[in-house]
Amino acid sequence: MRPARFLIALLTFLALGCDEPPTGPCDALAQTGCGDGLACETLPDGATACFAPVVIEGRAFDLATDTALAEVRIVALDVNGSPQSSVVRSTADGRYRLALPTPRAADGAPLPRAALTLRADAAGYLTFPSGIRPALPIDTANPTLIDGRLVISSPLTELGLIALAPSPTPRAAIRGHVARAASGASVLVVAETTGTPGASRGASALADRDGDYEIFNLAAGDYAVHAYAQGQSYAPGAATLAAGETKVVDLELDAAPTARVSGTVQLVNPGLGEATSVILVVESTFDENVARGDAPPGLRAPEPGTLPSITGGFTIEGVPAGRYVVLAAFENDHLVRDASSIGGTDIVHQEVLAGVDVTIDESFKLTGAVEILAPGADGPEEVEGTPVFRWVDDSSEDRYDLVVHDALGQTIWTHSEPSGNRDPMVSYGGPALESGMHYQLTIRSIKDPDEELSRSENLRGVFFAR
Repeated sequence: MRPARFLIALLTFLALGCDEPPTGPCDALAQTGCGDGLACETLPDGATACFAPVVIEGRAFDLATDTALAEVRIVALDVNGSPQSSVVRSTADGRYRLALPTPRAADGAPLPRAALTLRADAAGYLTFPSGIRPALPIDTANPTLIDGRLVISSPLTELGLIALAPSPTPRAAIRGHVARAASGASVLVVAETTGTPGASRGASALADRDGDYEIFNLAAGDYAVHAYAQGQSYAPGAATLAAGETKVVDLELDAAPTARVSGTVQLVNPGLGEATSVILVVESTFDENVARGDAPPGLRAPEPGTLPSITGGFTIEGVPAGRYVVLAAFENDHLVRDASSIGGTDIVHQEVLAGVDVTIDESFKLTGAVEILAPGADGPEEVEGTPVFRWVDDSSEDRYDLVVHDALGQTIWTHSEPSGNRDPMVSYGGPALESGMHYQLTIRSIKDPDEELSRSENLRGVFFAR
């Protein structure tokens, strides 16, 4: 290390209250060359040095019982769903400590970075986030120095997981290693039941920065294992699982070319909506009840990390072969799919062949959404007692159909409300809400006999019980 840089690193390290000076050079990728308790980080000119590590700390627990959960796999993701850390496993007391590689300024201070989210997977539990449960962004700007570590800890790093219904036989798993592409593209791994294309069901995992993955909660049976990465293609694997068995399936890159998926959107009576985005989700992971699925990071127009801007044509590059569902207006952009008689655009299921570009013939017609006022207008909202649902009155409707789903995607309450109220509201009338459980309200405006004019957005109307 150059003398000036060593002095800067030394002064920074001492300011953090540590006992030993930094060393260098070191290997930031392999995390070698530093003493115990230190992290190798990059400096603006590409050099490396050792510093107090930035870590995310928290606890994994059963949301219903508050029982600590061990062996939960936890990884940090950026706004595009790309892993920003290796996977760690929670300990017997549910605690975890996730090292977060963080480039440093010339003076050694951690550089600001975009907010991160966490993903957690565990045997016997619903993956977080999934279904209607979103992961809220974690502020990484102001870590606290604790015992020589720069710690990020908040209520958002406490991970409450929802237990799956008991299974009559032990659940199985598939784990392995995915070859890392030179591009560094993040990899989504999906284990799909074999059978009729379009009818297979899939469970997923994100490979971490080292390429390791594990998919939990699989039933006994035959599975095809596929990896999806923007701009890359992987040879599929296969596994036959007995009840409770874990099999290893490693996946390698192949030479098959990727493709381009193009189409158009058309805004019809958009209301507050001005522009949208389009994503691809793996068909076998798509849940019709909540219109969500697992999207390989990067398969979005416009480019990931940018605001929705599509008002006409769109193109998604680097799509590997597979079967996808194409979703427009998925994000909170005040737009939804127009399912009225002037729209009629069904959810599009699209097969993509290796290297064969696809143009979707039918335009995605989008219209202004039914605007939910409460609960969950802008994000998941805590409710107490019996929630009251409020929304902005639509036009030309004869009634509103309300549906509440739980976090497992199951319908727990439906209600039809006649139009006529300029400030519509309805009190929830379904079964008692479970403490900590997440729910989502969906509202459809209907013209009799059963023509849908509009509906609420996919990511709004989420609430949870105190």
